[in-house]
Amino acid sequence: MLLVGNPIRVGIAGMTHDHVGQALEAAQKNADVVIVGFAEKNKALALRLLKQYQLPTSLWFPDLETLIAQTKPEAVCAFNSIYEHLEVVQTCAPKGIHVMVEKPLAVNMEHLSQMKAIVKKHPIALLTNFETTWYPSHAKMWDMLKVEKSLGDLRKVVIMDGHNGPVEIGCSQEFLAWLTDPIMNGGGALIDFGCYGANIMTWLMEGQKPISVTAISQHLKPNIYPKVDDETTIILNYPHCQAIIQASWNWPFDRKDTELYASKGILVANKNKQMRYISDGRFGKESLINLSPLAPERANVFAYLAAVVQGKIDPQKDLSSLAINEIVVEILSAATESAKTHKTIFLN
Repeated sequence: MLLVGNPIRVGIAGMTHDHVGQALEAAQKNADVVIVGFAEKNKALALRLLKQYQLPTSLWFPDLETLIAQTKPEAVCAFNSIYEHLEVVQTCAPKGIHVMVEKPLAVNMEHLSQMKAIVKKHPIALLTNFETTWYPSHAKMWDMLKVEKSLGDLRKVVIMDGHNGPVEIGCSQEFLAWLTDPIMNGGGALIDFGCYGANIMTWLMEGQKPISVTAISQHLKPNIYPKVDDETTIILNYPHCQAIIQASWNWPFDRKDTELYASKGILVANKNKQMRYISDGRFGKESLINLSPLAPERANVFAYLAAVVQGKIDPQKDLSSLAINEIVVEILSAATESAKTHKTIFLN
């Protein structure tokens, strides 16, 4: 069933990110987009994945320029290293092609600055995809805090993201090659999972930057991850609240949990169809909130991308927007500096 109108034409830049499975599945059955091709210099990898998903090898292109010239996509989704996101924007923006990258947006502040300059000169939608954006629990959390105002004043947010570790969960060698590289990924767990918390908190704060960022990083498994951190805690300080972001490749199981503490209640949000709510009072009263599905155009990355390209959604300060994600990059950059220098970093 078509959700947002005529499907848009989408090209894929890179296939080394294991999340590319989303695009391969979309090429099989997504009604919101037509995947016109996959640009990947590693031909063996590309053909292996296309075969795995029973897709024609004619969808493979050796580079993004060739894909664009031959297929004329309206948007491009990047499934390569974070370091390569800048090159995708440099290639697409002058041609008026919208871009969505996998989280986070940029590997460092220098790349971010170049991206912003390019988008200012060649206006396109530059979006960032987070799995947590498509959780109904986060939409309900926003409504209760911002619309219904039933939770009172926000005081603390604790966000826990991660898993056992990319090696431990069996990530592909092509993915590990850059995910565990401090240049291509920008860091380890701090970048890989700290970005979720920075994204959610910046969104909840409606684009307000924290006063300061403090981070502690550790190498608990140096024999597996010798070049990057595998355990990081980030503290964001705001005038009237704070956030604690726990990013880890050491959890005993996968988790993406957001705990919101306000003056009148507590919410625990994740991918489940119900959300824990603890109302105010000295001892609290716990209940479960049944969550309604998101609107079709906000329920998954490709439906959302199509709606943005077609002008049906203005990203503004959505979780995927440039306005939110440029602050995410600034927070991650400050956290990296804090972890290295053992100092609190104050943002302008």
